[in-house]
Amino acid sequence: MYCKSCGAKLNDNQAVCLNCGVKVGEGNKYCANCGSQVDPNADVCLNCGVAIKKNKDDGEYLGGQNKVTIALVCFFLGGLGIHNFMMGETKKGIFRIAATFCCGLGFIFALIDFIRILMDNYEVNKDKLI
Repeated sequence: MYCKSCGAKLNDNQAVCLNCGVKVGEGNKYCANCGSQVDPNADVCLNCGVAIKKNKDDGEYLGGQNKVTIALVCFFLGGLGIHNFMMGETKKGIFRIAATFCCGLGFIFALIDFIRILMDNYEVNKDKLI
């Protein structure tokens, strides 16, 4: 196992890289499997072919919001689209308000979002309507 921040070799039970001081598993400059340098946007290491795990805490996941906070807001106020406004999805939030007041479908969409947030499958897309 190698440090994803500096490429130094790590022990299996090591929690922090002794070379750069970064927590094990954080970083995107080096492959954790072979230690070779990778492009930060790459999905696969070109040297060994192992998939590069993306950190969900990079600020883009859930619009930079805490997963627990967004899940709770989605569960209790999701029919009104409040969680969408918190994540920066204004168009989707307005659609949810309209769907709730017109035909009551906003809560069904909120339940789907709630499940997707808990399963880490929710993708923030500011241009998407539904």
